[in-house]
Amino acid sequence: MLAALTVRDIVLIETAALEFAPGLNVLTGETGAGKSILLDALGLAAGGRGGGRAAVRSGAAQGSATAVFEPSARNPAHALLAEQAIAAEGEIVLRRTLSADGRTRAFVNDEPVGVAFLRDLGAALLEVHGQADDRGLFDASTHRGMLDAFAGHDALLRETAQAFAAFDRARAVLAELRVAAAAAAADAEYVLHALKELTALGPEEGEEAKLSQDRALLMNASRIASDVSAASDLLNGERGAGAQISAALKRLSRMSEEARKASAPAEQALDQAYNALEDARRELDSLSARLDFEPGQLEKTEDRIHDLRTAARKYGVTPDALPRVLREFEFKRDALDSGGGRAKEAEAATSAARSIFLETAGKLSTSRAGAARNLESAVAGELVPLKLGHARFQVALETLGEDAAGAGGLERVAFEVATVEGATFGPLTKIASGGELARFSLALKVALAEASTPAALVFDEVDRGVGGAVADAVGERLQRLAQSTQVLLVTHSPQVAARAERHFRITRSGDKTRVALLDDEARAEEVARMLSGAIVTEEARAAARRLIAEARSPTPKKRKRA
Repeated sequence: MLAALTVRDIVLIETAALEFAPGLNVLTGETGAGKSILLDALGLAAGGRGGGRAAVRSGAAQGSATAVFEPSARNPAHALLAEQAIAAEGEIVLRRTLSADGRTRAFVNDEPVGVAFLRDLGAALLEVHGQADDRGLFDASTHRGMLDAFAGHDALLRETAQAFAAFDRARAVLAELRVAAAAAAADAEYVLHALKELTALGPEEGEEAKLSQDRALLMNASRIASDVSAASDLLNGERGAGAQISAALKRLSRMSEEARKASAPAEQALDQAYNALEDARRELDSLSARLDFEPGQLEKTEDRIHDLRTAARKYGVTPDALPRVLREFEFKRDALDSGGGRAKEAEAATSAARSIFLETAGKLSTSRAGAARNLESAVAGELVPLKLGHARFQVALETLGEDAAGAGGLERVAFEVATVEGATFGPLTKIASGGELARFSLALKVALAEASTPAALVFDEVDRGVGGAVADAVGERLQRLAQSTQVLLVTHSPQVAARAERHFRITRSGDKTRVALLDDEARAEEVARMLSGAIVTEEARAAARRLIAEARSPTPKKRKRA
């Protein structure tokens, strides 16, 4: 609820301090006394625009408006404060200062804040309805939330939001895979061509170095073969080194035992030399066999080296790296094959998530359709007593395309009205006149009372242009509405003022506006003045007391939703 409002140096108000009660609070006074100035100051504190009627009082350097709220624990204002790390224990104090040059500053619980944040916070705490200021109830973007609150299908809303989140995630995964698949498809032809080319080439680790050695041998094969043969003859011929060493070992072996002991080191050295010569002979024989090339081998070797080096240049690597490149293209081919499988799995998952979302959202749509008819009936029941029986109210449900659907479901919701028999429906603020607009706001708020309960509701002359039974009906509905949320209004109707829990009288003396909280006696006198005009008669006083007494009698029970 709005606990208090303090205004200093705003237009005609030098200083005013109002403490409000739960339930119905009314402001009365002569036209021009400054009642609307107080509401403008309250709007200023809640983030409204400065200037106009909410301007600094002449002669003052700065004006200010401070509003103290005591919201319920479930009011969204608490979440807004938490996001800004602003502490709030019970009370939320909104303060706005306005300099004579038009500059403003905003504070929440004495913490400086931006005006945009103050406006958001004020919207969570205060809802204003007037002749031309219907920001909350008649903002079409809020209508779906109001209908959902009226329907009370919170569980369906959560299920739909969760189902959409799952569907949205599945779509994102599928889209990512499709982008990857498109990129892969663009490279697929190149990957498969490169893989075929390198597979056919069949490069091996260290192959180019070995082929280069073979080519060097092939190019000098004849001369090398002659030299190898000559070297082999020197080792293995009749007078070669091998035969000579073998003969020396035989000669030593025939010596006496004493002599062999003395020549053992020499014999051992000769034996090692013979073994080394045998190793050399085998190597020369192997080399000789390698030099025994097939015809055209040199050309084949040079062609192979050329192919390896050409492929290496093409893929920007060394010949030794070609086996690694081949393995990379094999991996890419495998990724192409498996990517198609993943895309199919993602398509199936997306289709399943879409079905779940549409099924859940369909249930929400059915519930909304039923709630829309119930709300229409509830509002229709309020229109006749408010002298709006010729008007018709409807909740329009516009089905959204699947691309536009979201966590909130499959439809857009708009409150529409037709005020003339046979006329088409349209937005309330464009169809209804000023007086009708205020009474429509009252009818809607009464119908939505249990579902939509801001910390405080403000009505500016909702009863303008009506009297008698209609004014009484307005007062009865305001009193009933005040059972579920605090109501503050400016009124010229004695039938409405008589129902107040707290009554403030606004007076103007010269260039100053004053505010007085009325006790029971003063309140009866004010209601009598509203009944009779400038001269208050005893009959007016008696009628005023009767109105107040009737208003204090037990109020009718709240109507149940249709």
